Amino acid sequence: MGRMALIHRTGERMSGMAKPIVVLIMAIMAMPLLISTPEASMTTDNIFDDPALERVKTESNDRTTSEQLLVRISHDDGGPLTGNFSRVSQLLSIENSINNEESSAFKLNHNEVYLKRLESPVSAWESAFLTRNESITESSSWGEVLQPLNDDGWCSEESNQAEINAFQATLLMLPKNTNLGVACPQFSGASPSQPPQSNELIWFVWLDSSNRPVDWLVLNEWCDELSENSQFVFEPAGVNMLFKEAEQIAKQDLKQILPVTGIILFCLMLLFFRDLKVTTVTLGSVVLVVSAVVGFLQLCGYQFSVIDGIAVPIIMGVAVDGAFWYRSSSKPRNDVRRILLLAMATTVAAISLALFSPIKAQRGLALVMIFGIILDWILTRYVLEDFYLESRKSANELPEAEIDSVQGKQWFWPTALTLLVLVALTSPPGVEALDIEQFLPEDSVSLDEIDELRDLYVIASGTIVFITLDIDTDDEQGIRNILNFKSQFNQHPNIISFDTGLTQQNLILGIGDTESNNFTALVENTSQSVILSDPWLRVDGEIVGGMIIAIIDGEDSESAYQFLLDTENLIAENQISGDIGGQLITGIDLAKSFEQTRIIQILAAGLIVLVIAFLMTKSSEKSLRIAVGTIAVGIAVDGLASHFGGRGVNTAPAVLLGMGFAADYLSHASDKMHSWKQDTYARWGAAFTSGVVFLTVSFSKFPPAGNTGLLLSLTILISVLLATCLAFVSSNSLIQEDE
Repeated sequence: MGRMALIHRTGERMSGMAKPIVVLIMAIMAMPLLISTPEASMTTDNIFDDPALERVKTESNDRTTSEQLLVRISHDDGGPLTGNFSRVSQLLSIENSINNEESSAFKLNHNEVYLKRLESPVSAWESAFLTRNESITESSSWGEVLQPLNDDGWCSEESNQAEINAFQATLLMLPKNTNLGVACPQFSGASPSQPPQSNELIWFVWLDSSNRPVDWLVLNEWCDELSENSQFVFEPAGVNMLFKEAEQIAKQDLKQILPVTGIILFCLMLLFFRDLKVTTVTLGSVVLVVSAVVGFLQLCGYQFSVIDGIAVPIIMGVAVDGAFWYRSSSKPRNDVRRILLLAMATTVAAISLALFSPIKAQRGLALVMIFGIILDWILTRYVLEDFYLESRKSANELPEAEIDSVQGKQWFWPTALTLLVLVALTSPPGVEALDIEQFLPEDSVSLDEIDELRDLYVIASGTIVFITLDIDTDDEQGIRNILNFKSQFNQHPNIISFDTGLTQQNLILGIGDTESNNFTALVENTSQSVILSDPWLRVDGEIVGGMIIAIIDGEDSESAYQFLLDTENLIAENQISGDIGGQLITGIDLAKSFEQTRIIQILAAGLIVLVIAFLMTKSSEKSLRIAVGTIAVGIAVDGLASHFGGRGVNTAPAVLLGMGFAADYLSHASDKMHSWKQDTYARWGAAFTSGVVFLTVSFSKFPPAGNTGLLLSLTILISVLLATCLAFVSSNSLIQEDE
């Protein structure tokens, strides 16, 4: 007895020492937040990996190729722009002032962000005219600058490179219905004696900064300054600006929802616990855990995405689980420890599958949530356990339920599983492509503006595809293979082209053409364009690859996906190596991959839960029930996502999270009960609190957060109902064992 008492006292001393150590470690982990708060961003780099674009950014001198922004320009009175020579002259003067090293009213003046490059149709026209000894700057009218007439315009086979660039700029930077005039007189209604006719045009703008990612919102401020200092209206436009808008919406949501979530959490815990001290300590522990997670990841150099903000209210909701089970259930200390460890392990196991997702945003979100859930468990187990148990002793015991009320209800469990399967079977098929529309509210004015832009401009209605190819400059056969690939690729029907009847202009830029297999000849026949100034990829100054850029129809996702498959086949057939990328192409590829593997992913998560549950419970029956219930919830949440607005890559984390919560509640329900009513009170109290927190998140204007919040609040309800059904089975089994 003396030895046992000694061991007990030693354990208590070690437990007492663990409390300040755990709190101190978490406080240290949170300290980076006192120095600076992490800056979360919203770019395609944060959402998915794109090997082609990543290679462009690391090996190309033209690293900002994929980050072009659009500026839409019109005159104050909304009248003719390019047909009015004085207005074109004014625009050219503004562009020259912007590019001039001396300060002017039109230059971009910012401490960190600077203008790396600007491409304009007017500047391209000026360069084309200069090759024939004419100039907009030195002329007083279009009639003067267009003489002598260039009957072939800029789109003929005899056109020089500056004229070809001017033709490309006209096609890409002026509206589709523009009368091309001298740009291509072969088109119906066009004439070499007339300039292109349009009431508006766009610039391509590339911003850069020493700090990454670049703050594209600077473009808004600059456009306002340009508009104030001129007779023109300058408006930022394009998909990249929409990502920045989505980022601002997400950050604003986080600022508004987190305080509201904290208040709701406090009120609900006070309602259930009826103890201000317990409520305050629990909420304080939640704040400490979230701060420790964010601070430590910031210290490790983790680049936060605004999507990671979804994890914060989720961690807050999960954190109350231990408080309810330690304080409100009838289970003794060791039983609570066991079921909370099992619940934590199975939850983490289900979510951990997202760490292997091809989608970068899912991997990041999973990492933050897993880290937070583990820290929640550590703090509850080693710091708050005694505090919660002591408060339980002073609390009024809830009355025991009659055992008879449990018997005869085993049929609830198979019935609930059947209903969940029916939800999955009745859900609409298909997966939405991953694009900007999934990150902005449906009523966003910007989506209407981008639709208008797509109707007007080729560059907006199409999508840019990047192809990076490996090149051995000494391998003539390899160079011939690349030229053969480009010749075949040029004929693909998905590539946007302009056909005059005499000539056809495909929107393909980058590596040029040559009859020779000599790399030097290939370089000589490759020139810069309005989008791509340098198509070569270099490592330590040596050329190791090249780029081809194609503009394809961005309105038909199925056609774009087929284009991806065809291009991959062409690369393989010509025995060359390379990558294909671009926002839409990569988004569609990920969506297709998710569609093909989503059920396998759910089954794999269920298998992981089964293994973890069996290793911890040593019971095949319990672990099988937990795994089957987890899978049923997974397919049901996947089906609900399809019912409530569309199954997509964005809903995948909610499915795995839902499975994690299901595994959590099912783990509780599979354990022995000492008091049916008290354990049910603990289960439903934790579920109701978490569910209301997630329901609050569902009101977010940021669609990924709103959709996740809605799905998780429904998942909590489904999981707790299913766990209650399992509790009938588990309790009845124990009753039979006792008999």
